[in-house]
Amino acid sequence: MHRVPTGSWRLLLAAAAVLLALGVATPSAAAAPGVSLVTNPAQYVDPMIGTGNGGEQVGQINNFPGPAVPFGMLQWSPDTPDAYAGYSYDSDQIRGFSLTHASVGCRQFGDVPILPVVGDVGTAPWDRTEKFSHDTEVARTGEYGVTLADSGVRADLTSATRTGLAALTFPATDKAQLLVKAGASLNGDQAAAVRTIGDHEVVGSASTGQFCGHQNNYTIYYALQFDRPFTAAGGWDGTTVGTPGTSIDVSSPRAGGYLTFDTRANQVLHMKVAISFVSTEGAQRNMAAEIPGWDLAPVEAAARQQWDGVLSRIQVGGGTADQLKTFYTSLYHSLLYPTTFSDVDGRYPGFDAKVHSVSGHQRVQYANYSLWDTYRCLAALQALLLPDVGSDLAQSLVNDAAQFGWLPKWPVMNGESGVMNGDNVTPFLASLHAFGAQDFDTTTALKYMLKGATTPAPPNFPYQEREGVADYQTYGYVPNDRAEQGHVRTGASQTLEYAIDDFAISRFAGALGKHDTARTYAGRSQNWQNIFDGGTGYLRPKDSTGAFPAGPGFVAPPAGQFGQNGFDEGNAAQYNYLVPQNMAGLITAMGGPAAVNLRADAFFQLLNTGPNLPNQWSGNEPDFATPWLYDYTGQPWKTQEVVRRIEAQLFSATPNGEPGNDDLGAQSSWYVWAALGLYPVTPGTTDLAFASPLFPKAVLHLANGRSITIDAPAAAADHPYVTGLSVDGKRWDKTYLPPSALRTGTTLKFDLSAQPSPSWGATSSPPSYSDGQVAAIGYTSPTGQVRTAQGASFPATIGAVAAAGRSGPVRWRAQPPAGITVTPSSGVLRPGTTAGVTVAVAADAPSGYHPVPVSFTDTAGHALPGATITVTVPAADGKATTCDTLGASDTECGLQRLDNGDGHSAPVTVAGRSGRSTSDGYLYFGVTDDLVPGGTPYTATIDVDYLDQGTGSWNVQYDSSDPNQRYQGSSSVTDTGTGTWKTATFTLPDAGFGNRENGSADFRLSVGAGFVVSRVHVSVSGGNVLALHLCPGD
Repeated sequence: MHRVPTGSWRLLLAAAAVLLALGVATPSAAAAPGVSLVTNPAQYVDPMIGTGNGGEQVGQINNFPGPAVPFGMLQWSPDTPDAYAGYSYDSDQIRGFSLTHASVGCRQFGDVPILPVVGDVGTAPWDRTEKFSHDTEVARTGEYGVTLADSGVRADLTSATRTGLAALTFPATDKAQLLVKAGASLNGDQAAAVRTIGDHEVVGSASTGQFCGHQNNYTIYYALQFDRPFTAAGGWDGTTVGTPGTSIDVSSPRAGGYLTFDTRANQVLHMKVAISFVSTEGAQRNMAAEIPGWDLAPVEAAARQQWDGVLSRIQVGGGTADQLKTFYTSLYHSLLYPTTFSDVDGRYPGFDAKVHSVSGHQRVQYANYSLWDTYRCLAALQALLLPDVGSDLAQSLVNDAAQFGWLPKWPVMNGESGVMNGDNVTPFLASLHAFGAQDFDTTTALKYMLKGATTPAPPNFPYQEREGVADYQTYGYVPNDRAEQGHVRTGASQTLEYAIDDFAISRFAGALGKHDTARTYAGRSQNWQNIFDGGTGYLRPKDSTGAFPAGPGFVAPPAGQFGQNGFDEGNAAQYNYLVPQNMAGLITAMGGPAAVNLRADAFFQLLNTGPNLPNQWSGNEPDFATPWLYDYTGQPWKTQEVVRRIEAQLFSATPNGEPGNDDLGAQSSWYVWAALGLYPVTPGTTDLAFASPLFPKAVLHLANGRSITIDAPAAAADHPYVTGLSVDGKRWDKTYLPPSALRTGTTLKFDLSAQPSPSWGATSSPPSYSDGQVAAIGYTSPTGQVRTAQGASFPATIGAVAAAGRSGPVRWRAQPPAGITVTPSSGVLRPGTTAGVTVAVAADAPSGYHPVPVSFTDTAGHALPGATITVTVPAADGKATTCDTLGASDTECGLQRLDNGDGHSAPVTVAGRSGRSTSDGYLYFGVTDDLVPGGTPYTATIDVDYLDQGTGSWNVQYDSSDPNQRYQGSSSVTDTGTGTWKTATFTLPDAGFGNRENGSADFRLSVGAGFVVSRVHVSVSGGNVLALHLCPGD
């Protein structure tokens, strides 16, 4: 679009310096005869890929088309009004060109959109948009352009690390306007400001955050500079527009400003924009250092040079044009995040709200890590290709921890959002280190890893690195009835993630010579065994009594529910293979390779199903590694087939060409690995399992000057099957890369075919790590609550499965509570066999839950994972009674307070009683679904013990049995200001208990802020109620 004029090489030299800072030297490699390696890969990048909608199970992919450089602070790109992450290809309106973007899953960024228009600004410039057509768009590395149809303005943008430059071509007019929408971040702003400096410059700020409804906040500072004076300026506060004048100085959450230019003599207005998270002065310094001139061409060329440098770390040869575009665009998306956070002078705002400077070997502070997504395969890719950047990525997280007291899990700028479960920063750091990014403070990193793995946060602290960490250490798993509540409770997925995190600590500690710590956490990494149900063959949620839920392992979620109870964004079938640290042990527990292959064949019949079907969900991270399952089960040719199907069916060089949200490069990095025929299957290790290469030739240039060369002359879309492999000329039958290859380099020669080879790789799977695993896992059947009347009995089964190949006899012992007997109460069995028992309920057994733990030991007396039979004895009155006594630590008896969204509260003690005082307008509650499953009308009585203060009115809003009434209101109570504790009773004749309120609640107290509640008691009758009296005294 723009050409580099003679003598405009200053920015190209600067780009070369950036490449050296990134640890990038332009590589060279010879291709095999007939196959040319790509030497200028930036030409194959299409930033439009992934800017669309991937379909019902995918939703918005959320990539952006505007210019950015590798890991840049500035992502200058158009925003469309209907996209929560910025840009949607399906839109024909632009609200502005904003300065920050990320392929996130919640509304965030899109800060300070700037929109050129013509004519009067109107009465609501903050809402103004411009139509556009994709026919006028140009998107390439380092440049973006579009014509705004309503005004006829042509906008051409380019970018350096922290600074952008635009050429805005207006019609000839004295009313060329620039709208600076400072208070228009995608998630709203708490504050914003616009101020002119003279007649050539504008500065300001915007304060926003609250990612996914959490409490993080950040402030972005910006500076705009123009190549000519503006002729008039005015501001707005989001409600009224100021009259034109010569300056702007406005502050409000929706603040903005407009600048008027005369383009009759010169239609092209040049504008620079720079950002900082330290100050407006920092933004001005960034601008002066990075883009001193006004010519777009050298800035574009410098950006392309940077991209050619980093993308050339992987050179491929052959393939189709679309395959090359998909590959290099995926690699491009893999190197956009995390983003630069420090200014050119090294300063940045820390997690302690103080300004810090990078020091020691660190060159850049980074921000914005989607760690639940990126620890799985992006960390390994970034560290392998750019270990110097990887080291700074790691040091940035260590700095965050030193300032904040905890390692973050989803840091947004210099604040922690707490989004997603797991302690994902730990495997992210361990994988960076394993793949060569080792120049960071590893001692401090391990210190904070161990703190997060062992220590609950202080009371009322807004962040917990590992939710339920105390329970995890007590039980060896996260009890689902005490687990974090998202779309559903997530105890099983939390346990699986924590076991992976523990494995990562073990590997990291071992690499640092901390062998005692390594052994301890190797043992903890086998905690997946504590939630394996041998009766169903599934990893399942387990409650605090040790009981699994009723039914099979996979239970289809009810309509409208996102995923199965116990699992974050998924279900038991999709999480059942999330034991990358010990796949051999898992496969043994599931019945061995043959049994697993049958299940996997059914699982992979569908490739991208979303969270509610028992099939592969390629667009979501827990299933990223699952296609490599067959490498462990003796049928690697099926891995090769499944991976190729995913590549061919779910990825393409189109706006809709990804199977899921890109999640800051996570999804894209999967494709990069898959197209190379490799995948980092075990976080914290250098284990790379094989599929098959997509390209006839590929060369990975390592930072030490060596390379990994992948030759696959027969590679083609219809030739996915490996029939032979040599490593450095020697036959290789293992399904993983030799670990030494990452140090020494190697040459792989794949023989590929259209027909599978059942023999190649069938007897040598990638490593599994069994330190600390047990030999067998006990189980009981039936699972769930067995409803049994007083004086009745039922048959049950005790069993065990092997978890480590050969295992000896297992001893079991039932420990029933008073009123329950088990006959026989103990015995010995071999894994793979069962024993029958009779469970009897005494005639005078009280109503309620009666857990019957069954313990298991090996012949040496070592404890094995056990299980629990739960006997429920119904009450004669047909009522379920539950209660929750509130305070610093609630006492829940079948009723749980749900602290989320607009229902936050804090513990208080008033007038001699403990309780909770509302921070927002509501208190949400949910009755245990086992007691009241929903699906039929119920009669409920709710008693609320509250502090009578003030004179306001309040009521209960409940999930009615009417499908159109999720917030049906009860009669109201009016406070009388006595300052005493009172009890209000509400009778609900048509309660639904369908979990349809915020946070899957059944009802809420609509009370306003500052309302104090001590206890809530609920009695329910009718329909399918399980009549248990769970409250003391009922």
